[in-house]
Amino acid sequence: MSKFVTRFAKNESGATAIEYGLIVALIAVFIIGAVTSVGTALSTKFNSVASSL
Repeated sequence: MSKFVTRFAKNESGATAIEYGLIVALIAVFIIGAVTSVGTALSTKFNSVASSL
């Protein structure tokens, strides 16, 4: 039984998966923020062009 507990304590594959998940979530937040910002800027620009016409 102690061999199983020792092996379980040394297993880090779950921690690695969680770390990768957090990195992916952080990247997704940055991408969503960038796309939202660019979308707002483009909308403003198109509205400016449309009102000029």
